[in-house]
Parts: sequence; C-alpha cells; structure tokens
Amino acid sequence: MKCFTAQYIITNAGPSLKRAVITTEDDGTIINVEETAGNLKEKHSTEFYNGIIIPGFVNCHCHLELSHMKGYSSKGMGLGSFIEQVRSNRNNNKENVLSSAFSADFSLYKEGIVLCADVCNTSDSFKIKKESRISYFNLLEVFGLDPDKAGKRFDEILSIARICGEMNLPFSLVPHSAYSTSLTLLRLLRNESLNNKITSIHFMETEGEETFLKNHTGSLMSSYQHSGLIPSRLETAKSHTDLVLNEVTKSGNLILVHNTFADRNTIRLVMARGNLFWCLCPNSNLYIENRIPPLNLLIEEGCEIVIGTDSLASNSNLSILEELKTLQFNFPDTPVEDLLYWATMNGAKALGEEKRFGSIERSKKPGLLLLENVDLQNMKLLPESFVTRLI
Repeated sequence: MKCFTAQYIITNAGPSLKRAVITTEDDGTIINVEETAGNLKEKHSTEFYNGIIIPGFVNCHCHLELSHMKGYSSKGMGLGSFIEQVRSNRNNNKENVLSSAFSADFSLYKEGIVLCADVCNTSDSFKIKKESRISYFNLLEVFGLDPDKAGKRFDEILSIARICGEMNLPFSLVPHSAYSTSLTLLRLLRNESLNNKITSIHFMETEGEETFLKNHTGSLMSSYQHSGLIPSRLETAKSHTDLVLNEVTKSGNLILVHNTFADRNTIRLVMARGNLFWCLCPNSNLYIENRIPPLNLLIEEGCEIVIGTDSLASNSNLSILEELKTLQFNFPDTPVEDLLYWATMNGAKALGEEKRFGSIERSKKPGLLLLENVDLQNMKLLPESFVTRLI
C-alpha cells in the first residue's frame, strides 16, 4: 500500500483537491481518495510532493513504427512534401525500425502515457506492444488511391489483422485519410468495420485537402503527380463531410486527427455523426504546416477534444505534456484543468477505456503523474513544466 499527496490533486471526478491523500495498492489500483480541505495532517508513509498529481496521460494518435524516421523530414515544407519524404525513407532496415520503436515505447512510458492509440501499416511493432507496460489500441491503417488495387491493399491489411488477432492485441481497421484512399477501398473498409469500437482518420490536416477532394487540383494533386501516384481512374470522397457521414463506419467512436484547417461549417455538419472526438497534435502541425489547430473554434462548437503526439517523423519527442504546453502558449486563457482533462479522461473515453483510465477514482488503475514547475497561483503550464511518473 502507498500514499501520495501534493499541493493539488486533479482527479477528473470532481473539483481539484488541495492536499488530498491518495491511497493505492502496490500495483497502482486506487483504494481511496481522502479529502482534507487543504488541512493535511502528518501521516506516516505519506509521500508529499510540491506540484499537481494527475492521472496518467492518454495518447490518442501515434505512429510507433515511424520512430526510426526522426529528423528525416524537413520542417515547414507542407504535407505534400512530408508525405514524399516519408514514402521514400520509411523502408529502412528492419533492425533500425524495431530498435527505434522499442526506444519510443520506453519514451512514451517515461512521459507518463498509460494508454495509446497507435497507427500501424505493418506488424513490426506488435511484439513490442505485447510486452509493453503501456496499453495499446492498434489502428490498422490502409491507404491507396488506385481503385483497381483496392482489393490487394485490403487483403494486405487483413493479413496484418490476422497477426494482430493471433497475438491477442486489440485492433480496428481504419482508413488513412480522404485524400489518400479511393472510394472503392473506403467501402471495402466500411463493410469490414461495421462493429468497430474505435475508428480514426487523418482529417483536414492541410489546406490543399478540400481542393483535392472537390476537383482534384492543388498542392496535393501536384505532389501525387510528381511522385507518379495518380491512377488512370481517380475517385475520392466528395468532401470531408461526405467522408464522415457516408463513407466511414457509423459504429463506435470516430477520432478525427489533426483538424488543423477545420472550419465551422464542416464541424457543424459532421457533428451529426455522433461519438466524435477531435484529436489535436499541435507540435506535429507546426512541424509540417507551421500552423496551429483552431482550438477556440473547436471549444465554441462543443467538440470533444483529445490529444496525440503523432510520430517522431513529424515531432521532436512523444510527450503529451509538450503538446499541452504548446496549446497553453498559443491559447493562454485555456484553463490547465481543461488541457489535462483532454489528455486524460477524454482520451480514455475516446478509446472506450474510461472504466480503467482517465480519472483518480476507487478501483481504477489510471497511473499517477506528478506535474511540477507549474504556475500554481494562476494554474497555468510554463515552458519549464515537467512530469514525473509516480506509478
């Protein structure tokens, strides 16, 4: 049995508590949260910390298998250029892929992440996840613009799904994005994912997406043409709204990832789908497009926000706290309680794991993190804020 307390405890089960005492089993299961109204009495074996104790982080978008590509792509070149660089560099030798993914998993754990939705195009990371201290949900992602090759692409992802199932790892089949997936492939996926618990899709990540969908022109079209990837027959969803409402499974939760160029009209239209979560990866967006997502607009429209890190191909680290600090810097009026809620409880809800993670409550095993170097007077994150895993 262990006891922890700090200046503040954010449980996500009620208001922030001052100097409450959290009692846990040795394995991290919460036994009790004792409120003290700030009047903490010395108690044998209680560990006191000068900071904020919070539940473990939930990463709603990561690409573990791209970890070997750190530093391979140039910053600020736009999505088209980034895709070209990933395509030409991702097939490094297997040993480098696996060792980098192993190191990334350790980094995620050290950064306080307890639950992670990880995008997979191969089975390379499965053994690492099987042995990890992090709970992973695998999003087996498929893409391909050529409708005549849709069946082949689909068979490939089904083969990866069989491996995932044999290893007893949870997974869903998901499309990459509207701009990278033919209608034929989208519909094969939709029919196979009628019972999905979780689906995710890269969404409105760059300004050129909507132009590409509407009339197959713009920067993305130019990038595809330059790479020789335009098929003789090009068919895509008509718009992002069409994609969400008509071409993606209506089952379970849908995580829309990035949303860097989301606009009010699109947000309002796709909200009709229900069970939507809007994943922000601001450091990746700055890396690729030098653009930050419209956080205030998403808040105004009542969007359920969650947080992701994306991959080391488009980020310098896999830290949820660094993503929150970027949001705090760019949107200074955002309460730290909201930022932390998105990165913990909302993430757990998005992945259907709120009974295990996301809040500090009796019988849960959410992990406990200590957030230090915070402006406790104004409850704001600072550039020097850092997190330490307690459990």
